[in-house]
Amino acid sequence: MSYDTIYSNLIAGKAKLALVGLGYVGMPIAVEFAKHVNVIGFDLNEKKIQEYKNGVDATNEVGDAIKDTTAEFTSDPAKLGEAEFIIVAVPTPVKDDNSPDLGPVMGASKTIGQNMKPGTIVVFESTVYPGVTEDICVPIIEKESGLKCGVDWKVGYSPERINPGDKVHRLTNIKKVVSGMDEESAAIIKKVYDIVIEAGTFPVSSIKTAEAVKVVENSQRDINIAFVNEIAMICDRMGIDTDEVIAGMNTKWNALGFKPGLVGGHCIGVDPYYLTNAAEKLGYHSQIILNGRQLNDSMGAFVADAAIKQMIEAGLAPKKATVVVLGLTFKENCPDTRNSKVVDIVNRLKEFDINPIVTDIWADKDVAKREYDIDLVPAEEVPKADCIIVAVGHSEYRSMSMMKLKSMFKDDKADEEKVLVDVKSLYRMDELKASGMRFWRL
Repeated sequence: MSYDTIYSNLIAGKAKLALVGLGYVGMPIAVEFAKHVNVIGFDLNEKKIQEYKNGVDATNEVGDAIKDTTAEFTSDPAKLGEAEFIIVAVPTPVKDDNSPDLGPVMGASKTIGQNMKPGTIVVFESTVYPGVTEDICVPIIEKESGLKCGVDWKVGYSPERINPGDKVHRLTNIKKVVSGMDEESAAIIKKVYDIVIEAGTFPVSSIKTAEAVKVVENSQRDINIAFVNEIAMICDRMGIDTDEVIAGMNTKWNALGFKPGLVGGHCIGVDPYYLTNAAEKLGYHSQIILNGRQLNDSMGAFVADAAIKQMIEAGLAPKKATVVVLGLTFKENCPDTRNSKVVDIVNRLKEFDINPIVTDIWADKDVAKREYDIDLVPAEEVPKADCIIVAVGHSEYRSMSMMKLKSMFKDDKADEEKVLVDVKSLYRMDELKASGMRFWRL
């Protein structure tokens, strides 16, 4: 069976490319490819599909481009049978015990197997540990389709690198790692991605190598952030400002520029667990990666404890205090709340019978309620506070003047009784000192 015609048929409009999973990763890929080839975008979420058909982009990743795309959005899995090239971009979260949750990618494999035709190339983009594509996904597709991999269809892997909310580093200008099960599939997969990836593709020798690239690159970031988070904990005990220390460090040519913070999201907060879980199965216990992840997972509680300490030192009774948390998403200027570590701040406060008011101008209130049982309060309905925790660096919060921030506190409180916790060090130290408020920043 020849696969050589897939690329030329796509370019000529005689073949279709399908996306399985239309979230923060899959939908932008579908929209970009649809500028050049015929695209089917499949997702099980009928509500999401209807929104896309209506020109609504809840992810805010492509904006108005969703209104003009020629991509055919559907929740009908039978449509996958029309495609010759299928890209899988479903989420791969972790379970409560931090072990990999392969349910979505296994479900996608089953759906593809039940609907694809012979001669198809399937490329997985979902984050997995090395071996998942060939050892878990391929057998499922073979079983459901009755088609033999390498004979009736072929497989590859290309790790996604989309950064939600980032308007600079986009799908087209980020170099794309690509791989295939053999030279033929690798060459075709590279040519197909080259249609949209202006920065070019980077072929690697095997699918397992490509899978490893993804989890290793994010584990590297996680470890570096864990380092500066630990520095923040040490500086806090020493009574010196972490931000100033890091600013000084960054004047050296080989400084890496990392800052402390809450590390959540669909990649950095998850991928290290995929890597260390795979290592454990081979008898190797992580000495650095897992410790870094555990430290980063502890930062929400650390921030909450710092807020409680500051309230007590300000003469407030934390249980009776009105605590307001600004921001719930896992990062700034983005509606994505997946694996948000702000939730850890909220949960830690609740352990001390403090029920904070949470608001976020970017987050979806229905998602917050469904995923975290948090009732987001509209900005205009947020009550005056005793303590404000600015947890996410949204532009709207970053641009707040000190006068605006002070206006959000209770009027009957003296300045020294108003507690401001600046998790992202958004505000200038001189302005914080001049405000007269009690403040703490990570």
